[in-house]
Amino acid sequence: MKKVSLLCFSFMIFLLAVAGCSNNEQSKSTNGQKQTSSNKKVELTVSAAASLQDALTDIKASFEKEYPNVKIAYNFGASGALQQQISQGAPVDLFFSAAKDKFQKLEQDGLIEKKNGTDLLGNELVLVVPKGSNKGIKSFEDLTKADKIALGTPESVPAGQYGKGTLEKLNIWNSVEGKVVYAKDVRQVLTYVETNNVDGGIVYKTDALTSNKVNIVATANEYTHDPIIYPIGVIKTSTHPKEAERFYEYLQNDKSMKTFKKYGFKGMKQ
Repeated sequence: MKKVSLLCFSFMIFLLAVAGCSNNEQSKSTNGQKQTSSNKKVELTVSAAASLQDALTDIKASFEKEYPNVKIAYNFGASGALQQQISQGAPVDLFFSAAKDKFQKLEQDGLIEKKNGTDLLGNELVLVVPKGSNKGIKSFEDLTKADKIALGTPESVPAGQYGKGTLEKLNIWNSVEGKVVYAKDVRQVLTYVETNNVDGGIVYKTDALTSNKVNIVATANEYTHDPIIYPIGVIKTSTHPKEAERFYEYLQNDKSMKTFKKYGFKGMKQ
């Protein structure tokens, strides 16, 4: 009987040990699943105005270094075209516009909540000419001397809209309209000037500063155009709202603002 009892006792100890190991393995597996979930790779799509390309590329590198589980994919272009893409259902997590009206359209349509958006940056509008130009263009009024002028399409490119407004304010639009070569975004305007395909172009100061092939000959007075404001916001339909909010906040921190200012932007919250 003692041998039987001892055998039963030993068997019970064995079963308890097996159960314990099973629980430990299950616990490790569960913890592993949680860890994998928390480190899951996420890709954010950010639709941003073409004029932000250089600054945002720098910020992307620093952000991904701090948050290695989040990858930023930029879609640069004209703010009007980007806004239309989002309105038509393009999968975007954040929108960084170069114009308030394009941004407000998404707010009105319920695609961006006001609490998840802010006016972040400001810019200036300038007239550039190719280096070595002998056309004698030194002001916006001098554009009447030009044979060709590059301008972003006003309907979709905010810089083009501001530029046309400036020329109208200076009462020279009617004189130069027939000389205008329209571009898909502000970077294309800059390229036309750099390659001497036009005698002058209207771009943002931040774009002009990136090129050593053009000269800034004039800066538009603020009264000649609407304020140049860059709002940013999280798209309501984002599939990664937590990470989108994190990048939204990151773009507003001191480190990011220093990067924007390095490229010539002005902070709206100075």
